[in-house]
Amino acid sequence: MNQAFALTILKSGANVFLTGEPGSGKTYLINEYVSYLNSHGIKPAITASTGIAATHIGGMTIHSWCGIGIKNRLEPGDLHRIATNDYVKKRVGTAKILIIDEISMLPPQTLQMIDAICREVKDTPLPFGGMQVVLVGDFFQLPPVNKNIVNDFENEFSQENLFEETPMRFAYDAEAFLQAEFVTCYLTEQHRQDDDELVSILSKIRGNVFDEVSLLHIQNRKIDLLKAPENAPKLYSHNFDVDKVNDQTLAKIPGDVKFFPMKTKGHEKLVAVMKKGCLSPESLYLKVGASVMFTKNNQKEGFVNGTLGIVEDFNEENGLPIVVTRHGDKIEVDYAEWAVEEDGKVKGRLAQLPLRLAWAITVHKSQGISLDEAIIDLSRVFEFGQGYVAISRVKRLTGIYLLGWNEKAFQVDPEVLQKDKELQIESASAEKLYSRLSEKELKEMYDEFIKNCGGEIDTSKVVITKKVKIDTYAETLKLFKENMDLKTIAKKRKLSQNTIVSHIEKLVEEKKIDSSELTEILPPKLLKDLPTIYKAFKKLKTDKLTPVYKHFLGKYSYDELKLARMTINNI
Repeated sequence: MNQAFALTILKSGANVFLTGEPGSGKTYLINEYVSYLNSHGIKPAITASTGIAATHIGGMTIHSWCGIGIKNRLEPGDLHRIATNDYVKKRVGTAKILIIDEISMLPPQTLQMIDAICREVKDTPLPFGGMQVVLVGDFFQLPPVNKNIVNDFENEFSQENLFEETPMRFAYDAEAFLQAEFVTCYLTEQHRQDDDELVSILSKIRGNVFDEVSLLHIQNRKIDLLKAPENAPKLYSHNFDVDKVNDQTLAKIPGDVKFFPMKTKGHEKLVAVMKKGCLSPESLYLKVGASVMFTKNNQKEGFVNGTLGIVEDFNEENGLPIVVTRHGDKIEVDYAEWAVEEDGKVKGRLAQLPLRLAWAITVHKSQGISLDEAIIDLSRVFEFGQGYVAISRVKRLTGIYLLGWNEKAFQVDPEVLQKDKELQIESASAEKLYSRLSEKELKEMYDEFIKNCGGEIDTSKVVITKKVKIDTYAETLKLFKENMDLKTIAKKRKLSQNTIVSHIEKLVEEKKIDSSELTEILPPKLLKDLPTIYKAFKKLKTDKLTPVYKHFLGKYSYDELKLARMTINNI
């Protein structure tokens, strides 16, 4: 299913489980749906299963939103107490649409609690209180930690749980998941990787058909650590390896070390859990020349979770580090906060620089990050999906440098594999069903849902109380029309040139930019070499980038080839 069709189903008001491979555009589609709802005066509740995921979508944790906080189960009296809390009553009671991102990390017991609280607050037996619920995630990603046996906060053992033969592990095991009758929208397009070979490898791992051809490609990416790119981040399966690499590498750099301790406030046990989930470390040691990764999104300051850079200096007055990103932006990094709220009050708060040493990071903490390149060690993988998650973080096969792997590295959970097949069938059935509806019937469904949510059918009546952020593509188009080159546009937008090239490609496809105009922004050398590149595309009889990239042995970057492909008809 493509994004446009999935959006059609979302707009109908159906409960939706939105899934698909990494890079299929799940977050992008949710943002499109939220924009659509906002245009009709509807504010959906945007949540995620983890604090890190919540920062990606500009929401809050589902635990905080529904008032369960750090609870793993509801004790007698908890349901009434939570449901009668003024803040929870207001949030849940007024919500018409609930979005939960990274559902793969949410245990089924938690989904049951959310359902119970929504029903109680809204005083109805309908699943989730009758709201439209949109679950987003991919069960091939790493699963939630099983807390059935040991309660992290009370350290109690349950006889029932100890002897349970088939404990529930995933959100789809919850009774609430079945009762809500989710329509599965399985996105099949790829928007992160433009490397056909890497896409093929990931699809084979996902389908449990990893073969000799795929293994050959993997073997070709195996290198000795001494020959690995100097500043590429390393992904390991264990924290011990990560800490060891980062500490040893930092120690080798000459100069004074600067110490930045994490500042905490709140419930001791809650703060301890928050520390485990925070990408920034409790004790951060930096030096000039240290390789770092940003751990939070802050578009205004010019970085997102996963942005890489080098510590260039420290501010003499306040001691804060000055980081130069790989794209040349210079950022003075100040403290950021991570907080958990309950009852409208902050129960736990962390304050730390949104940085971590980036020579190494665990696979678990790499989820949600996109990397241009990475050195990956899969030799001690212990969980289904770790190899899949690690490899899918990287945009192209040429950016993957493997130190080793074990038998489990390219295996997926058999249970998830079977469930995924079912989800694909369900998605195809949903697409077939909705395809039978006429435009008139769909429009009637859209309007009815908007009315039921208290929104405005006529968007001109919607009063915008906050400044609307300009569409990212429109902003790039505006600067392009002002005759700025790629480097200048990227600097103005505080985005990478790779992102700007992707914007331009979309604008060309939408005919908002004529391909003949592109010659004005091309570097002189690339402009001169366009006929040569054109001949390569023609000779190889392809419009794919990877074969041409290999043909020139990496002489031209993927972005350069992408630009050339856009202008090819004008040569």
